[in-house]
Amino acid sequence: MELTAKVPSHCTDTYGDDGDPDPFQWDTREDCEVRQILDRVADKWSLLVIALLDRRVMRFTELKREIDGVSQRMLTVTLRQLERDGLVKRTVHPVVPPRVEYELTPLGGTLHTTIRSLVTWTEQHQNEIAAASEEYDAREATTAA
Repeated sequence: MELTAKVPSHCTDTYGDDGDPDPFQWDTREDCEVRQILDRVADKWSLLVIALLDRRVMRFTELKREIDGVSQRMLTVTLRQLERDGLVKRTVHPVVPPRVEYELTPLGGTLHTTIRSLVTWTEQHQNEIAAASEEYDAREATTAA
């Protein structure tokens, strides 16, 4: 994830002639701001940070401990990008050593609501997805044999 990027274009016309959303409009233009935002907020580290910060204000070390597998560098980059996008607020307390805390902004809280819906859907359908995956793998194994 890169913190410096060229200025994205706005692609506000993401609806087709019939008034329905055109899912390919934003995906085909790499300079489209919608695509860039989705790339940033939908990655696994951002989703986990947003989910954890919905519970409470946390320090960097707490986040690192809670997010299995994230490197210090990747967590730093993720937090900076979320702060830059206005989703996370970083507060530095003037003590020695400095204490830095992270929390969701109101905008970040609205994104968490959407993430929670996705997680709920996943939990409700995980058995169906697992069964479909097993069925597909069995078909592929039969075809390969």
